[in-house]
Parts: sequence; structure tokens; C-alpha cells
Amino acid sequence: MIEDPAAHRRRPTDVVPVVCWVLSLALLSASVVIIQADPQISRGVPGFGDAAWWWAVAVLSLQAVALAGLGRHPRAALLAVAAGVPAMFVLGGDAIGVGLVTVMVATYRAVLARPARRLLPTLLGAAALVAAGVAAATVRSGGEGWIVVVAGLLQGVAAVGLPFVLGSVVAARHDALTALAATADAQDRERDALVQVAVERERTAMARELHDIAAHHLSGIAVMTGAIGRQIDVDPEGAKVAVAQVREQSTAMLRDLRNLVVLLRDVDAPVEPGGPVRMETLAGIDDLVAGAQAAGLPVSLTTAGPVGELAASGAVGPLAQLAAYRVVQEALANAARHAPGARCEVRLDASDEGRVDVVVRNGRPAAGQRPAHHDPGYGLVGMQERAELTGATLRFGATLEGGWQVTLSVPTAVPDEPTTSEEEGR
Repeated sequence: MIEDPAAHRRRPTDVVPVVCWVLSLALLSASVVIIQADPQISRGVPGFGDAAWWWAVAVLSLQAVALAGLGRHPRAALLAVAAGVPAMFVLGGDAIGVGLVTVMVATYRAVLARPARRLLPTLLGAAALVAAGVAAATVRSGGEGWIVVVAGLLQGVAAVGLPFVLGSVVAARHDALTALAATADAQDRERDALVQVAVERERTAMARELHDIAAHHLSGIAVMTGAIGRQIDVDPEGAKVAVAQVREQSTAMLRDLRNLVVLLRDVDAPVEPGGPVRMETLAGIDDLVAGAQAAGLPVSLTTAGPVGELAASGAVGPLAQLAAYRVVQEALANAARHAPGARCEVRLDASDEGRVDVVVRNGRPAAGQRPAHHDPGYGLVGMQERAELTGATLRFGATLEGGWQVTLSVPTAVPDEPTTSEEEGR
């Protein structure tokens, strides 16, 4: 048996018109029963089996059919069912109200279908049809004068106005709930976007740290392995020392990578064996330069001013100290890569109040040394990002001697001056 795919798209059966038809017939029958119980209040209401009775049943049936058949066109459905009210004037003023049930339901549906601005002429037309029908039925029941006009207007306003107000309230509540759902969905998307941005930033930071660590150590390893290639035949003992230095550099790189991984983990994660995680600082630049010297790089370090005191006092924040360390590390790696054999100078200068200048300067490549071909990297981009993150200023460029210089100016915090009360307390 082949299942019809369109069966899942079929709209459910609309039982509202049937309910309206049954309710209208029930009200009509109840009116006849009540009136037959007291013929003195009949005032023209037809009994069961009269032609007017069957006419009313036919009109109520047509109203239900119009409500069901014009479900996709609520304004047309409202006008169609409202047109049935004048046709039932034969019921008189006491029973014509049975035709208003379908009108009220059609009005409610039309209001929910929207837009309300385009619905106004339809509402006025439906109210006019109801008013005309009620007025005609009142005249048939013996009414005259202003009673006819007032009765028609009141019934027209009530039959259309009450469901209009109810539908407007329901539609407004639906719009409010839809707006809240849309707002919540937008907030969820915004949170997802912020999380994605944070993840991308973390990935960028991780890539930058990996680049700095690997570039520094691998540059030293490349220099030492080049020396080993020349020493292995003429100076075996020196080659053994160089191999030990390569091993030391490799171990240091693995340690730094492990420290980076631990820093990126949760704070409550247990520390792996091998020592505590070390946050690089300005004081660590001394060890950095010593390691580069041990790797065979001609590099020197000079300091001016209270660099150590500023680093220890917290005047230079930990993130700024890490940025300064990484800039020196990247600059030395770039010098070894692009200017092999060139002499490098690292200078930490805290002579000027309010900042610490970190300067890395290298000369031209040594005679007979040519830099190997390297694809463009992101070392300078990483330096610039670190400087912007910590509020520092980065400058770099070629020197007059044909070398390269990188300068990072890290701002220092000014210690708070003691207040008068604090001085008196001392």
C-alpha cells in the first residue's frame, strides 16, 4: 500500500461551522418551544413546520456552509454570514438573534486573520447588515419609531463589536507571545555568537602562544643542528655538547607546551607531574636570553632603571609582563630566522617614569650567512595584538645599519599616594 504524501499536509476538519449550525438550530427550537408554551408572547415567531421555520433553517445552514467554505477568506465569510441576518427577518425580533451566533464567530475569525486596518470596511458592512436585519425583524414584530433604529444599532454593534474586542485581545496576546519568543530566540542566537567569538579568541590566543613557543625553541634547535653538522667530523666532543643542548631545548619546548595546555584547562584541574606552571615575567627574560646564548645566538641583555622592582611590585601587570616576554621571544626567533649569525641586543629600560621599554635589536646577517626561505608568518601580528591587549605601544622596522629593531613600551601603574589620614596613622 502506497501512502499518500499529501495526506500529512491536509488541514484538519473544521468543526466550528457545524457547532455553530447545531447551536443556532438549538436556540431556534428553544425559542419556538418557549413561545408555544405561552402563545400570548408569540409576536410573529413561526412554529415548527411553518414555511418561515424551514426558511430560517435553510438560512442557518447556508451561514454554516459559507463559514466553512470561505475559511481561507475570512472577510468574505463575515459578509456572507452577515447577509443571512436580514433574510431571517421572518423570525421576528424575539428569534432573529439565533442568526447572530455565526456572525460573531466569523467576526472573531476575521479579526484574528489580520490586518485590522483592511478589516474596518468589512466590519462596518457586517454591522450594517445585522442592524438592517434586526430592524426589519423588529418592525415585523410590531416595533416602530426609534425603537427599531436603536434595536438595530445595538444588535449590530454587539454582534460585531464584542467579538472584535475579544479577537483583538487574543491577537495582541498572541503577538506579545510571538515577540517574546522571537526575542528569546534572538538572545539565544546572540549568546551563541558571543560564545563562538570567545571560542575563536581562545583559539587565536592558543595559536599565538604555540607559535611563540615553537618558533623560539625551534629556531634555537635549527641553529644548533647547523653547528652540529659542521662539528660532527672535526670536533666530536663539541658536537656531543651541541646534541645535549638540542635535547635541553626540546625538553624546554615540551615543558612550555605542557604549561600552556595546563593554563588553558579548568582552574580546578590537577597539575600534571613535572613542576608547577610558570607564568613568564620580565624577570624571565634573563633566562630567555641565557638560553639563546647557550643555543649559540650572539645576544646580550642590558637593563636600565628599576625593572625588577617594577615587575615585583605589580606596577606592570602579569599579562603585560607575559606580552613583553613573548615579544622578546618572538623577536629573537625572527632574528635567528631572518638574520642568522647577526648580533642581537635586548634592552629593558625603566628610566622614564610611567613605562618600561623593551627593545630587541639585531644587525645584519653574519658574513657568509644567508637566511633560509620562509613563508610569511604572523609573528608581528601576534606582537601587535599583545600590545593592543595590554595597552602597550609596539614599534618595529629596519635600522640604518640594515638590521631590525622591535620596541615595546609597556605602561606602568602609578602607585596611589597616601591620603592625609593614612599619613597621620603612620
